Amino acid sequence: MKVIYVAGKYRDSRGEYYVRENIRLAEAASIFVWQSGGVPLCPHKNAAFLGGVEGTSDSTWLVGDLELLTRCDAIWAIENWHDSFGAKAEVEFAKSKNIPVLFNRDDVIKFLAD
Repeated sequence: MKVIYVAGKYRDSRGEYYVRENIRLAEAASIFVWQSGGVPLCPHKNAAFLGGVEGTSDSTWLVGDLELLTRCDAIWAIENWHDSFGAKAEVEFAKSKNIPVLFNRDDVIKFLAD
């Protein structure tokens, strides 16, 4: 089975409700990957609400996420990825490593069918 990394906005300066909404978008994308025959890797769920843990910084999370991304077959940049420094960095990293970048459900279906 192919593993697809789900990249999208996580943090939101408007508050926790919007962080939760960003996580829900990533969850919905993950469910779609499962239903389409792939395996999602969803960092939103891996570290949900762990921001601000003592001894960690934004760079710690990003470095860890990039390590996870190296082990995936593709990355799916979900609808709000342009609004995220981290997701933009993940997409650029994927491109530099020749990891396919998917942008919508049709891309996911086609990638999983190949």
